[in-house]
Amino acid sequence: MEICFATNNAKKLAEIQAAIGEEILIRSLEDIDCIEELPETQETIEGNSLQKATYVHEHYKINCFADDTGLEVEALGGAPGVYSGRYAGEPRSDENNIDLLLKNLSPHRNRKARFKTVITLIINGQVKTFTGIVEGQILKGRTGVGGFGYDPIFQPLGYDISFAQMSMSEKNKISHRGIAVQQLIKYLKGL
Repeated sequence: MEICFATNNAKKLAEIQAAIGEEILIRSLEDIDCIEELPETQETIEGNSLQKATYVHEHYKINCFADDTGLEVEALGGAPGVYSGRYAGEPRSDENNIDLLLKNLSPHRNRKARFKTVITLIINGQVKTFTGIVEGQILKGRTGVGGFGYDPIFQPLGYDISFAQMSMSEKNKISHRGIAVQQLIKYLKGL
């Protein structure tokens, strides 16, 4: 089976391919010659995930899935949430996003946060949604060099290291994306 993952993020693509294994070939947007920026104009993580998957399915006539992820920080009223990737504005920068989040969170003692990923799959004309959530906290500074996005400052509940200090396989077992991907894999293997 082959399916398109509607992303241009090489690290996300590698993470998902590693979790799925070799039974299912994951094609990137580049592989299907999609070079335009996918629309992300919805106000929710679920809405953006569906919007991206629908766009690829309608324009490229291919079975696909798209994800959207947000970091929701309790003391910041759920921010950055749906705006996690562009929290510090354009051009998008993980470093700038982390800097702004740490600055905005500095006056708060409550550092509770959660990552939420929603994957929307469109296959054979059917739409399925898979959600993964991992609870944790925001660290006061960066630790680790792995992962991407907010991984250097997110410590999952029950662990004393950040996502950026974990191997890809360790992170895939417990992460928001890993949880949603496992649901996706179970569904795909049942087809």
